[in-house]
Order: sequence, then C-alpha cells, then structure tokens
Amino acid sequence: MRERMLAGELYIADDPQLGADDARAQRLTFQINTTDPTDAAAVRALMTELLGGYGEGSYIRPPLRCDYGYQTTFGARSFANWGLVCNDVATITIGDDVQMGPGVQLLTSTHPLEPGPRRDKWEAAKPIVIGDNVWLGGGVIVCPGVTIGADTVVGAGSVVVRDLPAGVLAVGNPARIVRQLVADRDAQDRTDPDPHE
Repeated sequence: MRERMLAGELYIADDPQLGADDARAQRLTFQINTTDPTDAAAVRALMTELLGGYGEGSYIRPPLRCDYGYQTTFGARSFANWGLVCNDVATITIGDDVQMGPGVQLLTSTHPLEPGPRRDKWEAAKPIVIGDNVWLGGGVIVCPGVTIGADTVVGAGSVVVRDLPAGVLAVGNPARIVRQLVADRDAQDRTDPDPHE
C-alpha cells in the first residue's frame, strides 16, 4: 500500500509500513514539540531527521504536526509560526523565503465521494507546492493538489482550493485573486515616477 500512496493512487492507510512511518513521525514531532525551543541546534537536528528537506536558515516554530514528515520539504530561509499542519500523504514542497502565519494547514489527503469506497477506508492524496517568497497568513488552509506561485500573498483565514499564479494577493473562502502584486521592489522603483518631479 505504501507504494500506491507514494504514487498518488487509492490506498488503505492501515498498511504496516505506513503505520511504522506514521509512528516515526509522531515520535519525532513529539520530540520537536517538547524540546526547549531555545535549543536551536536540537530542534534543527530533529527537523532534519523528520523532514524530506529542511533548508539553511529556516525555522518551524513548534508545535508541528505531520503524517509522515519525509513527504515534506522546506526551503531555505523559510519560516512557519506555531501550529503548522502538514498532512503530507502526498508531497508538500515549500520553497525558499516562504512565510507562514500561525495555524496554517497544508492538506494533501482526499477521500472518495462515493459512499462504498469511503466506507471501505480507501483514500488518496494530491501534492501541494508553495513557491518561493510566498506569504500565507494565519489560519490559511491549502487544499489537495494546489500550487501557489512565487511571490503570492494569501490573506489570513483563506481557503485555497485551486492554483494561484505568481505575484498575486488572494483572500477569502474560496480564495480569489483581488489584485496583482509587484514582485520586486527594485522593479517598482524603476517604474514609479518620482512624486517630487
């Protein structure tokens, strides 16, 4: 079943290997969540052991919850505030320089809509990709299969159910684009006229 899960196919989660993977993740997240947060070296070592990648200069502020850990990669210089949930049944890829407010949920799991397969405990998952320099406000929920483009900002409490392009501000439930953003301050400086001229 583990191979089916990793391939994004329907699977049943009570597979012994998946159970062992889950137990490993729960042990490591317990250690992360109970380690003295001022002991940065210990927290970094545990994060590095848990996650599929943990970039230089990044910090996830405990508590952290995840299903497997090895399915999540966290880029360089990125930050997640308290209460990040990585439902990483499929891969979660977080880019460089990403900022996440408290209580962000990255949810990859899906379940059949048909009652029979759902009753029989079949499930699947779709990957999530968070681009470089994205800011997710507090309480943002990102749903299965979503990609958020670089430099995009998602307002607090928004629920992202479909892909967002690069360089936009999106808010609401479901999240909708409300405006384009200038991705590079230097580019804005080159195009904005001097108000004193």
